[in-house]
Amino acid sequence: MLDKILKLSKSKDSKIKPKHIAISIGGIIKWAEKEKKTLNEALNIAFKNIYQLFVYQVESNIPIMTIYLNINRLTNSDSELSQSLVKFLNDIRNDDFIQKSKVKISVLGKWYDLPGELVESIRGVIDETKDYDSFFFNFCLNYDGQEEIVDACKLIARRVQANKISPVDINKGMIKENVYSSYYLPPDLIIITGNKFVTGGILLWDSVNAKINFVNVLWPNFKKEDFNKSLTFFEDR
Repeated sequence: MLDKILKLSKSKDSKIKPKHIAISIGGIIKWAEKEKKTLNEALNIAFKNIYQLFVYQVESNIPIMTIYLNINRLTNSDSELSQSLVKFLNDIRNDDFIQKSKVKISVLGKWYDLPGELVESIRGVIDETKDYDSFFFNFCLNYDGQEEIVDACKLIARRVQANKISPVDINKGMIKENVYSSYYLPPDLIIITGNKFVTGGILLWDSVNAKINFVNVLWPNFKKEDFNKSLTFFEDR
């Protein structure tokens, strides 16, 4: 898969466009409060905007996109967020555009610890798109950037304990091989939406050389023009 990603990254417009865009989605609850809407109404718009990212990715020929849904309300299977996410994943599982565009969907994080119905939806969409290789779209769910590095260190420590490697063998490349995003190129552009100007730890190990664009737009208000402005931000820096 890495060979395919590298090949995609060498497309004719790769010099001016990012190969991997990571987006931290923020401001959904704030938007609901500001517009006096229910969380369910806000989530409906939020997931419609997430779907549009598939379109933007294909239209702009961005090989990899990673989305961090920065709301920690997934532990309760009855929560509005969990139910909205289940519906969204089930809807895109057999979506015509995703199938035609051959978008492979992956999930980064400890998603297997989520409520059963959500885990089944995740497994379904991963399985349905596992053979696609034209574009790669990742969801960060039950994800923490620091925990990602801790988990990588634990995996390496087990190999040391089993005498498979020596501590002196540990290097940056080995840590990269053991983080959740090991198969993917690091992001070269990170877009942060919402009204909190913090990264939230999205792809913490991989983000060292990424350009970060803080977009002062609540996610339900995020439009194609905002996405294009972020591409311009990347090109100009």
